[in-house]
Amino acid sequence: MKSLNEILKGDWLGVHFAARIFVATIVVWLLLRLWTDASPIWAISSMIATSDPHVDVALKTFRGRIINALIGCVVGLLVLAVGGSTEWKLPVALAVSVLVSAYVVRVQVMWRQAPITAAIVIAGALTHHTKVSGMEAGLKKVAEVMLGCVVGLAVTWLASKVWPLPAAKKDASATPASAKNNTAGKSP
Repeated sequence: MKSLNEILKGDWLGVHFAARIFVATIVVWLLLRLWTDASPIWAISSMIATSDPHVDVALKTFRGRIINALIGCVVGLLVLAVGGSTEWKLPVALAVSVLVSAYVVRVQVMWRQAPITAAIVIAGALTHHTKVSGMEAGLKKVAEVMLGCVVGLAVTWLASKVWPLPAAKKDASATPASAKNNTAGKSP
């Protein structure tokens, strides 16, 4: 019978990542369920996007996600503050948040987070009866996203101390998938 190490061919990266996601999901779920009545789905998806088996990659993703989420939040709130509630605000806010992220702030990692966050803020306003309650709903969702980011980074860091990754192999095939495919955060 083969050992687990033989089955994994010495590659424990996926196991490390799965364990971190498992723990971080429980943390996010408990935090939101114990202190709010919010659905944890926004925070969990954000936590997954911020998590990584490698702390340096998780830190870059965290920084980019936080900065671009703040851009999207500010743009979304500014667009909502101008005029009445209309569906046309959504494409305007998304386009403006992309332009600000790509050409003003220029944080390439997780640059897609800016329009995603703007959409969360605008959608919250469009589904509520008043501008203020819509803005409040959008801000709550953004806070959930931020919580997920913090938990993802915290669990990644803690796990690196408690259960560090084994030393990387010297050949190119040992490069982690997250480092190989980190082009998703590149700006257009």
